[in-house]
Amino acid sequence: MDRFVLIYCRLKYVDTMKKIFFVLLFLSMVVSIVAQQYVPSAENLKARKEFSDMKFGIFIHWGIYSMFGQGEWYLHNAKLDPKEYAKAAAGFYPAKFDASEWVAAIKDSGAKYITFTSRHHDGFSMWNTAYSDYNIVDATPYGRDVVAELAAECHKQGIMLNLYYSHIDWTREDYPQGRTARTKYRDPKKNDWASYYNFMNNQLTELLTNYGKIGAIWFDGFWDHDVDTVPFDWQLDYQYELIHRLQPSCLVGNNHHVNVHQGEDIQIFERDVPGENKAGYSGDMDISNLPLETCQTMNGMWGYKVADQNYKSLDALIQLLVKTSGMGANLLLNIGPQPSGELPEAALDRLKGLGEWLRENGEAIYGTVAGDIKPQSWGVTTRKDDVLYVHILNLKEKSLYLPLDFQVKSITTLTDGPKVRYERTKHGVILNFDKIVEGPDYIIKITEKR
Repeated sequence: MDRFVLIYCRLKYVDTMKKIFFVLLFLSMVVSIVAQQYVPSAENLKARKEFSDMKFGIFIHWGIYSMFGQGEWYLHNAKLDPKEYAKAAAGFYPAKFDASEWVAAIKDSGAKYITFTSRHHDGFSMWNTAYSDYNIVDATPYGRDVVAELAAECHKQGIMLNLYYSHIDWTREDYPQGRTARTKYRDPKKNDWASYYNFMNNQLTELLTNYGKIGAIWFDGFWDHDVDTVPFDWQLDYQYELIHRLQPSCLVGNNHHVNVHQGEDIQIFERDVPGENKAGYSGDMDISNLPLETCQTMNGMWGYKVADQNYKSLDALIQLLVKTSGMGANLLLNIGPQPSGELPEAALDRLKGLGEWLRENGEAIYGTVAGDIKPQSWGVTTRKDDVLYVHILNLKEKSLYLPLDFQVKSITTLTDGPKVRYERTKHGVILNFDKIVEGPDYIIKITEKR
């Protein structure tokens, strides 16, 4: 009997120890997962706030694709042989490129930062990279490092430089093919993710080591594998950690069209104001607490297209900027430079107009957050400290009811400052105008009584 009791006790002991082991294993896994959670540094949090306050930036899509005048997706759209396409580099000589002129025109527009395509989907690098000869210094007669010149000029003129970097490559054979550029010219047997991943990280290290302070790395291309049967692992965690290790204040954004991934510092919305999905890219995205950014084109294409002269009007661009600000987001407005290196005349004209408007009305844009009242058919609101800015974009009446939950100290127009007639109600105020207000943005300044 004692023998059976002893065996039973031993079995219970083994069972108990197994349970303890698995509990400890589970706890260690939880601790490990928690330990790997991204915790932004103090520098990074400061950079996020500064970025969010900027509200307006200029996107620049420029590479050898500009030579064809068919937009940045020409290699894919025309189903070209990448080797034949690459021969265009031998004739790329943007003789009229002047970084100082670009930056000066952009700064004068009121934009606070530039996001430049260091390497787009065609795989051509716009800097002197040591990891590929397919770059503007080694593969072209131009022989100048455009990223270096832009970086120097941005630092000199006080404009933040962000760098776009494509996660995909339609030219390199080691990139695992996704749903784009699937042609007879690519051999899937030569795909080598480990090689390609190492190549990308080496290039990112160059960009964050050799070109001074970079405000953000702006990724694109995650969606290339969004229809894979087996989910593709982009190994973003290490790549994001690499960026934050090299420059702790450098922000990470990814135009992946899905919810934010751990390690990202900016949430990007392509061709849509946050909360909208008119372009069809934002349907699977919830608005996060990160700094928000809407990227949009001035005309139709991102890269230069000779036939695309359908530029948005100045009024339309002003209203786009206001609407994004009303959602607490930045506007990243795109320009596709010409193969000569010049910014298109129509783009320069829009930049000038935006600058003039912002010099007069920037108080209601820069440094603001989304206002107290959600976007309405008539317009949006922004807020800065004790001031609520009411942006009237499309009001068909001579009065406007505003639901407010604070006491009003004063209500005036922003530009000329005269008081605005208003009536207090139980839950807000009614603004009264002598006539239907006009202009791309009629701004009312409401100061809160505290």
